[in-house]
Amino acid sequence: MKINTSLLQRLPKVELHCHLDGSLRVPTILDLAKKDKVTLPASSAEELSKLLFIGKTRGSLEDYIKRFDITLSVMQTPAALDRTAYELIEDVAKENVRYIEIRYSPILHTEKGMTMGESVEAVRRGLQRGQKDFGVKSGIIVCGIRNISAAASLKLADLTVRYKNKGVVGFDLAGAEENFPAKDHQEAFYMILNNNINATIHAGEAYGPSSIHQAIHHCGAHRIGHGTRLKENKDLMNYVNDHRITLEICLTSNWQTRSIRSLKYHPLKYYYDQGIRVTINTDNRLMSGTTLTKEFLLAHKLFGFKLHDFREMIIMAIKSAFLPYAERKQMIRGIADELEQEFGLMPEFIERKN
Repeated sequence: MKINTSLLQRLPKVELHCHLDGSLRVPTILDLAKKDKVTLPASSAEELSKLLFIGKTRGSLEDYIKRFDITLSVMQTPAALDRTAYELIEDVAKENVRYIEIRYSPILHTEKGMTMGESVEAVRRGLQRGQKDFGVKSGIIVCGIRNISAAASLKLADLTVRYKNKGVVGFDLAGAEENFPAKDHQEAFYMILNNNINATIHAGEAYGPSSIHQAIHHCGAHRIGHGTRLKENKDLMNYVNDHRITLEICLTSNWQTRSIRSLKYHPLKYYYDQGIRVTINTDNRLMSGTTLTKEFLLAHKLFGFKLHDFREMIIMAIKSAFLPYAERKQMIRGIADELEQEFGLMPEFIERKN
């Protein structure tokens, strides 16, 4: 089978690293701003798109994050969160995503009086409506923010515990990485792990492998968001591989934030060849102007990945999902059968020649 956009769009896919506040539709931002009387830095879809899309303009992670001020300004009511969550599910359904973990930080949505609990309930409603209408399962990952405070992360960890088994499937640490070490948030992660909740941490994106080391050994991360600089410490890389700690790879975003000097030097293929669990993700669909289909196509064009490689990565993503074992097992069986029947991809990862 020739790999192209149409084929990759049809593939049943799973995404583990997608930020809600980085995945809005531009028309929705304009509409919400009008309804909630929010002043935006641009009044037309074209002008706003230019401000939000990174495109070929590369900058630091901090430069990238500044754009979220715009999206967050229109996400301060339950109705806005419900709508944006629902629309994200509608968007991913169009490219055959079967399960997605959506992350966001409730503390960033309290400027107009909404409580953090109300924000989780609003996102959950939107996701549930989306599942009902489009058949896409989802889970919420609550994000602590490195550059706010350890105390705020502890409050968010407590929120995560309260909403365990009520839509929330995990806890994350996001935000500016350099000068804001993960170990400062140890108390929050102690609460998370002590309550048997899954953890993922942004690390090795804007700082070296020591950041990944902290995420794993100080905070107990089960997955690492990005991890592009893991290859600089071979011993740690072997540990990640041996313990099946998954890397949530975001190709386009990593290039835009200067996490890598060139896409052709991205370590995705190297990690995959080492046997490390890697998954392909969008990070922020709006800012990076991407979809999961585009990220799969980019991986194919850059590294020559074949359909059987993508089959393996999709199965890796399901194995790494913050879902109960029985649900993961059932999902693997269903998607594996579909990949064999619809695409000729056998369980042994042998591509059938037609």
